[in-house]
Amino acid sequence: MAGAASPLTPDAIVRLEDGRLVLLDQTLLPGERREKSYDDWPEMVEAIRAMVVRGAPAIGVAAAYGTAVAARGGRDHFHEACDGLAAARPTAVNLAWAIQRMRDAAAEASDEQLVPHLEQAARELHRQEVARCVAIGDHGAGLLDSGARVLTHCNAGALATGGYGTALGVIRSAHGHDPSLQVWVDETRPLLQGARLTAWELAQDGIDATLLADSMAGWVMAQGQVDAVVVGADRIARNGDTANKIGTYALSVLAAAHQVPFYVAAPTSTIDPSAADGSAIPIEHRDPGELAGASAAEGVAVYNPAFDVTPAANITAIVTELGVHRPPFRFA
Repeated sequence: MAGAASPLTPDAIVRLEDGRLVLLDQTLLPGERREKSYDDWPEMVEAIRAMVVRGAPAIGVAAAYGTAVAARGGRDHFHEACDGLAAARPTAVNLAWAIQRMRDAAAEASDEQLVPHLEQAARELHRQEVARCVAIGDHGAGLLDSGARVLTHCNAGALATGGYGTALGVIRSAHGHDPSLQVWVDETRPLLQGARLTAWELAQDGIDATLLADSMAGWVMAQGQVDAVVVGADRIARNGDTANKIGTYALSVLAAAHQVPFYVAAPTSTIDPSAADGSAIPIEHRDPGELAGASAAEGVAVYNPAFDVTPAANITAIVTELGVHRPPFRFA
């Protein structure tokens, strides 16, 4: 049985309303809760790039709604939007997956029925992604012992998935059975999605959480205060190599060194059957200013990859809506 649902309902995060895409602006959280709406697909691309909406499943859902909005301009405009949205961010495979789902739906519809058919298809895709997360939570909760102290990185909650969450779905479901569960939250440099978003989501749910600087995780493990690491994923290769927010690879190494189980939670929409291993996963590099901010010396070179790849050998299990997968991983 799933734990208590997040106060962040799916429609509060991303929805279709009156022919427009409506997004909760995640760049303003937790200080301000404001929505933005879009009816022009290039603006939607910029919203995804600027991380107004973020997280692999959530950007896939947003793009699906976005293509339905674009279809109001006709079939050619729809296909232009599909091409543009697919290129918005390279690492998360859910984006291309969702757009292909919408292309397939468009191929089934007459011109007269194109818009209502695509709107229905996008809403169904969103519903299914949330259902996958609830199932992931149910499967993953059994991996955590009573009173577990769980460390998580970045934000893999309702905000990142369009409802409920993957890594936070596991935590939410486990907490529903065992309120004594505690969470360590990495701040997650450079944009602090852990500090700003994960800590906020957990506070909304009344789940005991403590914020850490990223560099503290190894020391907390060494003190025996971490029982499991649970993270999300933006793309999973066939062999189980997994791309996630930068810093995840280092956590997997630390977890292995301290014999802490390292779990990845993600829907099957995140699996990329075309990628044999992690070397085939494209890594997004973002604006150096996101890392340098106002504190770095002027003119210093900045290296700012948004993701890294955790090798399958460092992963204890991968949890999808289909169940708990153990090594050796073989995803078709």
